[in-house]
Amino acid sequence: MEFPDLVKAAILGIVEGLTEFLPISSTGHLIVASSLLRFTGDKVATFEIAIQTGAMFAVIWEYRIRLLATVTGILRERRAQRFALNVCIAFAPAVIFGLALGSLIKAHLFRAVPVAIAFIVGGLIILWVERRHHRAFGERDLQGARISRVETVDDMSPLDALKIGVAQCAALIPGTSRSGATIIGGMLFGLSRKAATEFSFYLAIPTLIGAGIYSMWKQRDQFVAADAATFAIGLIFAFAAALLCIRWLIRYLATHDFTVFAWYRIAFGAVILWTAYAGWVDWVR
Repeated sequence: MEFPDLVKAAILGIVEGLTEFLPISSTGHLIVASSLLRFTGDKVATFEIAIQTGAMFAVIWEYRIRLLATVTGILRERRAQRFALNVCIAFAPAVIFGLALGSLIKAHLFRAVPVAIAFIVGGLIILWVERRHHRAFGERDLQGARISRVETVDDMSPLDALKIGVAQCAALIPGTSRSGATIIGGMLFGLSRKAATEFSFYLAIPTLIGAGIYSMWKQRDQFVAADAATFAIGLIFAFAAALLCIRWLIRYLATHDFTVFAWYRIAFGAVILWTAYAGWVDWVR
């Protein structure tokens, strides 16, 4: 059954929104989903990056009070200045490495099988970090006790932000997960799970805006008026799904860790590799 492009855009928007802020790789899921939907072509990679803007708007809406306070207090409040500086510092490495390696990575790694391998490797890393974390802190981690060097986003130093920014560069490899790289990296560098997750949300704003604008500008000659509806549908569904996901994840992390996502990544990647090896699915990307 062949779905109309608007239906495909809605499905991909939902996939983007539900996976962008979980450590399971939205790009990887979009590559797999678009392959299954046969939603391919020169514009698809740009569409997939552009609908991340919808997920970014969900972060802005959910944290609008904090963001507005930062904007209005940037000239006089030390807390707002430090927060804005840390976000900018963390964003910088992705710009540098993205411009240097983006085209090469797109040419060779934006395919289902490399994504599956990245899924499995990322899942194993998450399991290692969580077990390391539990050995060090035990059940105190999920009971609200102060166990980390950096408990909140406001406790972060510029060096902490730089380290997380470098960790985010791993997400240039599709299937790695931007949120997974920043959250798990943050935990390795001494941030609490809550602080690492919240900073990952904030860092998504400049990262997704920058990637979307850059990609659409590079491909601007390919767009026609007929594309507007497809992009709009994708953005709207991504926004709605991401907003629901953010609110759920915040509640989930109050009493759980990321182990379940690690096992999901491993299982998902294994299924892709097996179906490719057995010839059950013709992965077109």
